[in-house]
Amino acid sequence: MDPVVIPLLVAVLVVVFLVASTVRIVPQARRYNIERFGRYHRTLQPGLNLVLPVADRINTKLDVREQVYSSDPRPVITEDNLVVNIDTVLYYQITDPRAAAYEVADYLQAIDQLTVTTLRNVIGSMDLEETLTSREEINSRLRAVLDDATGKWGIRVNRVEIKAIDPPHTIKEAMEKQMRAERDKRAAILHAEGERQAKILTAEGTKQKDILEAQGTQQAMILRADGEAKAVELVFQAVHRNNADAKVLAYKYLETLPHLAGSDNNTFWVIPGELTEAIRTVTRAFGDQSTTGPTGAASPGEAAAVGDDDTSDADRIPQLGAGSTLPLDAAAAAGEAERQAAAAVSDAKAEAEAAKSPQVPHRGRTSGD
Repeated sequence: MDPVVIPLLVAVLVVVFLVASTVRIVPQARRYNIERFGRYHRTLQPGLNLVLPVADRINTKLDVREQVYSSDPRPVITEDNLVVNIDTVLYYQITDPRAAAYEVADYLQAIDQLTVTTLRNVIGSMDLEETLTSREEINSRLRAVLDDATGKWGIRVNRVEIKAIDPPHTIKEAMEKQMRAERDKRAAILHAEGERQAKILTAEGTKQKDILEAQGTQQAMILRADGEAKAVELVFQAVHRNNADAKVLAYKYLETLPHLAGSDNNTFWVIPGELTEAIRTVTRAFGDQSTTGPTGAASPGEAAAVGDDDTSDADRIPQLGAGSTLPLDAAAAAGEAERQAAAAVSDAKAEAEAAKSPQVPHRGRTSGD
């Protein structure tokens, strides 16, 4: 081989190595920290970058996109001396690659330890019930502490979330029993409230029904009373228009008496004192018709006879004072009154027939006899 070719090949290889060492291509969302002779020189941006071979070297390669870091469950003691395991999720982003590489040795471990200590400080001032119900407050306090501490590390904490809070097994059972009791209580309250509303609505409906029925009964009674009043008025006008005498009214009075006892609810019946007067009126009416003969007058003897008969009829009729009360039931009292009235009428008719029969004339003796 020609001795000139070998040095030439060596020179070419050296040039290629130097060129390769000079050119650095950085991907998007990446940052490279360059050290020159062991000292930080600059941070390479995404794209094509030139460095000095041998003198410059890449120390760290960092991803500046937002990262998610999930920590392991860590035991934390609450204010009421209960141990709970808490998992956290951390969202962070590198804003200064140089600080992230040179201000802290391992920023992930530092963030994890800082999160644990902050959680213990925050949860230590809360009881279990408040811990379970105050996640937003815990997240805000964690984010404020972490963001303040990691700012000098070139890291921005965007969000901190509590993934899980696991109390002890016995506490879980007690909480389940409590929640079950609360649910049973709410169910009982809702059931009682529903029954209360149902009873109220039922009572309102019954009230409206009773009111409507009462109004209907009232209207019916008013209309019935108006009808009866009009009927009585028509009867009254008819009686006065036809000029009915006392005989007709007395007969109608006697005719109405049996109907007064028609009700089954009557246990006794008060016979008014005007009953005997009504019977006498009817008797006199038939007696006056019987004494009226063809000649239009009656002898004094016959009048006396009729008077005696009237007295006998009046004696046969039971004399009842005003407001007297018979110790009979209603139906028996009505029948007795009707029987007495019929007997009085029959006697009056019999006397009238006797008065109409021809009398034998008395012949006087002649002077010759």
